[in-house]
This record gives sequence, structure tokens and C-alpha cells, in this order.
Amino acid sequence: METPGLSTTRIAAFSDSVFAFAATLLVLNIKVPEVLPAQLAELPSQVLHLWPQLLSYMMSFVIVGIYWVAHHVMFHHIKRSDRVLLWLNIAFLMCIAFIPFPTALLSRYGVVRTALVVYAGTLTITGILLEILWWYATRGHYLIEKELPDRVIRLGTIKTIIAPCAYALSIAVSFFGPKLCVIFFVAIPAFYILPSRLDRYLLKAAE
Repeated sequence: METPGLSTTRIAAFSDSVFAFAATLLVLNIKVPEVLPAQLAELPSQVLHLWPQLLSYMMSFVIVGIYWVAHHVMFHHIKRSDRVLLWLNIAFLMCIAFIPFPTALLSRYGVVRTALVVYAGTLTITGILLEILWWYATRGHYLIEKELPDRVIRLGTIKTIIAPCAYALSIAVSFFGPKLCVIFFVAIPAFYILPSRLDRYLLKAAE
């Protein structure tokens, strides 16, 4: 007999809307250059000057996408919810909706340490909350499918916790070389885009 609980249908619907809103807000950091009619020849150079905003937009959009994929996979296995899970999910989504702000800081101030720390700190807290959400749902198979192997739960835990640990490390690194943080901001998303053992299990289970 399954543990009684609330449906996850509205969690998924609300979460998707927050993800979509956050992803849309990211593009607002890119301002269209204002060039007078007599200075239209300067427009190409003005567009090229937007590369920091474009780079931070693409990076953050990919990161939001990675969090959406992780959340989607988690709620494929989370079959029920309760009040605690609802509020953990809301706390996680609050961080997702906040990501456009540190992205704007990063696009304007570049490798200034304060902008880097706020950006990495936001992603650290976001990742920790996602990990707590997964831990709460999977402890003792509380809110997940009973047949999900413990090995898969551990793989999900390890994969989820790597990002916040790496972003926290990037904060420490920023005090020695702020530009080194860029390596973390590129390498961490690349790690999550590449298929993992957990992805291979999901494909095999779907057959």
C-alpha cells in the first residue's frame, strides 16, 4: 500500500511556469544599443560590445535549463507530496526566479569579485535546496516509487550535490584569482549536459 499524500501535478505545473519566467527574464539584461540615425555605421561595434551580456545570458539560460532537467527527472520518481515538500520546492523556485539578478550583475561588472560571489553563491544555495528536496523525498522511499533502487537514489544524490560544492569552491577561488571562476562557470554546466550513469539507467528502465 502506498504512503498517502498530495498529488505532484500542480507542483510540476507551477514549477514549469517559474522556470519559464526566470528564463524569459534573463534576456531583459540585454539592452538594444541606442544609435542616432546619423551614427548607424557604429551599430555593428555597439552590438559587438554586448558580448558580456550575451555570454552571461547564454550561460545562465543553460544553467536554468540544467536545473529544469534535474527537477523534471526528480519528479518523474517523486509520486506523492506533502506540505514540507511543497515548501522545499517553493524555496528552490525562489532561487530559480532570483538567478536573473546575479546574471545582470555578472553581465555588467564581469569578473569583479562581488558579482562573481553573488552569482556563485546563488547557484550554491539553489543546488543545496535541490539536494535537500531530493533527500527529503527519497529518505526511506517516503515520497518516491517503492521499486526505485537505492543505487539510483545515491547516484542522484551525488550528481545533485556536485554542483553546489563546485560553486562554493569557486567562491573561495575568486579571492585568489577572480578570472579562474569562469572555468567553473563553463565546466560545471558542461558536466551536467553530458550523459551520466543515471541517464543510462533511465533509458534502460523506459525500455
